Amino acid sequence: MPIIKVENLSKIFGKNPSQAIKMLDEGKKKEEILDKTGNTVGVNRASFEVEEGEIFVIMGLSGSGKSTLVRLLNRLIEPTEGSVYVDGQNLSNMSGNDLRGVRREKMSMVFQSFALFPFRTVLQNAEFGLEVQGIDKSKRSEKAKNALELVGLGQVIQQYPRQLSGGMQQRVGLARALANDPEVLLMDEAFSALDPLIRKEMQDELLDLQERMQKTIIFITHDLDEALRIGDRIALMKDGGIVQIGSPEEILVNPANDYVEKFVEDVDRSKVLNAQHIMKRPEAVNIDRHGPRVALERMREEGLSSIYVTDRSRNLKGVVSADKASDAVKNNITDLNEILETGVPTVSPDTSMQEIFDLIHDSPVPIAVVEDGKLQGVIVRGAVIAALAGSEVSINEVN
Repeated sequence: MPIIKVENLSKIFGKNPSQAIKMLDEGKKKEEILDKTGNTVGVNRASFEVEEGEIFVIMGLSGSGKSTLVRLLNRLIEPTEGSVYVDGQNLSNMSGNDLRGVRREKMSMVFQSFALFPFRTVLQNAEFGLEVQGIDKSKRSEKAKNALELVGLGQVIQQYPRQLSGGMQQRVGLARALANDPEVLLMDEAFSALDPLIRKEMQDELLDLQERMQKTIIFITHDLDEALRIGDRIALMKDGGIVQIGSPEEILVNPANDYVEKFVEDVDRSKVLNAQHIMKRPEAVNIDRHGPRVALERMREEGLSSIYVTDRSRNLKGVVSADKASDAVKNNITDLNEILETGVPTVSPDTSMQEIFDLIHDSPVPIAVVEDGKLQGVIVRGAVIAALAGSEVSINEVN
């Protein structure tokens, strides 16, 4: 069961939301609804699920509805229609006390503004959420110290926010959220106020924390590079609606419509795509059954200058070139082992395009994609060039 489930969630700002909802049912656009009713569509029929332990990024341009959506998830903003379920509980039906309990125990929020108390120490700021809950001082201090250690601030707990850099102040905000040990972290443009270098450091910090803690994180951003860098899945919003949900690779390689395609057209694909997205089915011969003649014939059929060699279990053994196979046939050599080259270039399925590009540049043979010793696919130079260029030509066509 997903930890968060959102069903047809909508938010209309204005005096006559029912009229705007009716117009949405009729397929009217956000601008037309504003013009005719004076109501603003904040979120339009959003539906999605978030699995435990994933980083789910909600992104879009200014005014797309992403920050409204994240505040609907914990009912900081009341929805006009729809439901939000957390661990199977419908937040829409909860009393005020029950809702406050969910916010304290299950969901914590990190805002773009650091929202630190200037006259409290780092430790006291990190304790604040626990203090509001009435947690005993010694216990909340211990929890806050542990959280500050997690974000690398264990040595500055008695300093004040003014003594910290922007990145360190944001770490205090993150520690304050983590001190509650929530199931879900809601992060609204949490790194947007930081300069680029510190922002990247915080992204790395978040990914490191996620490896250790496996929290469920819903992360709001307007920055596509940030979304692609940290997200397990991304929901892309426009005019209050979700236009596509998918992994970074799915959104980049298979945009749902012209808007998404234009949105991602300037992305550096080498930072997102990896070996499994551009590899093709490998042509291989079996070292236990085949000899140089079979290898040479297979290369002629497929128009190849070399072919990979595996055993019966598809474990990679090496590669044989057409020249060596031809010489072996002329010299009546029947064992592939005698002409096998074993120092072949290999990568794993999750190797980045940047690494592959450097490797394939000097390789005389296609790159072998190998997982647990088994040959999964091959990558040729043309596929790398096509992928980097964002070509609409299929990978197989350029091979």
